[in-house]
Amino acid sequence: MSYAIKHLFHISAPREKVFEAINSITGLSNWWTKDTSGDAAPGGTIQFRFGAQGPDMKVTEVKPGEQLSWECIAGPQGWMGNTLTFSLDENDSKTRVRFAHEGFAAQDDSFASANFSWARYMESLRQYCQTGKGEGFGTDGYRK
Repeated sequence: MSYAIKHLFHISAPREKVFEAINSITGLSNWWTKDTSGDAAPGGTIQFRFGAQGPDMKVTEVKPGEQLSWECIAGPQGWMGNTLTFSLDENDSKTRVRFAHEGFAAQDDSFASANFSWARYMESLRQYCQTGKGEGFGTDGYRK
């Protein structure tokens, strides 16, 4: 059995803008972590660093404006082989985001910590898309 973190929320920004924020190195570095590098194209690998550590994600699926999936190929304990998916659609004149991080072996402290952090970063994504300023790791607005 595996467990998934799931979040559903709305962003007051066009779907294309939200997709650019999750599918480009520049966008990702503005809401998740400033230290983001790599290749966001299908089959590419993106490196996310939080200090000296962080996951490497292989881009496994890109449906422009609709869906993006990654597989964790290196990173924190419990993340290897996990799948992260962003699905976008329009709802009530906003972009609806469905986020899933799937593949946790247990609902332990690591799972709980990741769930809390993802909620925080999803709000950073919303702020970045709506105001142009996110609060990702390493930004001036990041609160420890």
